[in-house]
Amino acid sequence: MRWPLFKKASLFPANAIAVDLGTANTLIYVKGEGIVLNEPSVVALERGTNKIKGVGLEAKRMLGRTPEGIIAVRPMKDGVIADFDVTEKMLRFFLEAIIQKHVFKVKPRVIVCVPSGITEVERRAVRDSAIGAGAKEVFMVPEPMAAAIGVGLPVETPTGNMVIDIGGGTTEIAVIALSGIVSDTSIRTGGDEIDTAIVQFMRKNYNLLIGEPTAEMIKITIGSAAPMLEEREMEVKGRDLVSGIPKTVRVHSSEIREAIQEPIQQIVDAVRRALEITPPELASDIVERGIVMTGGGALIRGLDLLLSHETSLPIHVDEDPLTCVVRGTGRILDDEEKYWSVLST
Repeated sequence: MRWPLFKKASLFPANAIAVDLGTANTLIYVKGEGIVLNEPSVVALERGTNKIKGVGLEAKRMLGRTPEGIIAVRPMKDGVIADFDVTEKMLRFFLEAIIQKHVFKVKPRVIVCVPSGITEVERRAVRDSAIGAGAKEVFMVPEPMAAAIGVGLPVETPTGNMVIDIGGGTTEIAVIALSGIVSDTSIRTGGDEIDTAIVQFMRKNYNLLIGEPTAEMIKITIGSAAPMLEEREMEVKGRDLVSGIPKTVRVHSSEIREAIQEPIQQIVDAVRRALEITPPELASDIVERGIVMTGGGALIRGLDLLLSHETSLPIHVDEDPLTCVVRGTGRILDDEEKYWSVLST
C-alpha cells in the first residue's frame, strides 16, 4: 500500500526522522538538521540478563575483546534483522538519544531504508522494531532508490538511472525511472563477505587467526579489486594456529586482491545480470549516463575500474558513498511532495 506521505505529518514539519538501518552502520537524519547520528550497528550485552553494556562505537570496540560475562553482537545480517530483540534495543537506544536531544512533543514519524529484495516477514520485523523503539508511524523506502535520490539522480523522470549500492550485508543494483524500480538485482554479498574471505585467507595461507575488525582494517588499508599503480603492504597481528602464540606477518595487497576475488566476482556477475534484464530504452540511457556506485563497498580501491572494464560503461563513485542512502531519505523528508510515491507502509 502506498500513501501520499506526510499529508498528516506536514503538521509536524520537524517531527520526522529517517533511519538507514544498515548491517555495518546505522545513520539517522532529522528533518531540518541533517545527519545527527552515525554509529556501528553493534550491541554489547550482559550474558543471562541481556542488559545493555554498550551500543554503537562503544560496543564495536568490544568485538572480539569481551570477557565471559559480556557478548558483543551485530543484530543485522545480510541487510535484514537477524536478532529482533537486540535490533529493537539498539534502535530504541538511538531514537531515545535523538528524541531527548530534540525534545519532540509527540512520537516521530520514521522512514526506514530496506533492501529491495526484502521479504514481507523481514519488512514486518523492521516495522515492528521501529514501532517498539518509539516511532509513531513507519514508512519504508528501498535502499537503491534512497541512494539514487541521495546522489541527486532525477529518479522522477522517464530517463533510466542505474545505481549499485554495496553495503555491509547486501549489494543492491537497480535501474530506476519514473519514481520506481524498473529492474533490480539484490545479492547478500557485501563488505562482510569480503572481510570473511580475508579471515579465511589469513588462516589458510599464514596459519594466522584474526578477528573481523582486523580483517576490515586490512580491507580498508590494502584491499583492492583490480591491480593498482601503487601496491601496498602492511603488518597483520594475530594468533598462530600452530603454536597458539601471537605473531605478526607482512601481507601484500596483491595477496588480499586474490583473497577477495570470489565476493568481488559475485558483485560483478550481479551487475551483469541487472544489465541483462534492463529494458532496451533504459539501457541506452545507462550507456549515455553511466552507473553510480554508492555504499561503503564503493570505497574499495579499483572496484570502479574493474566494473567499468567488465561492463564497458562509465562508473561514477559518489564523493561520500557511506551516507548516500540516509541523505536520500533526508531529501524525501525535505521534499515530500516530490518523492512521496517512492515510499510504502
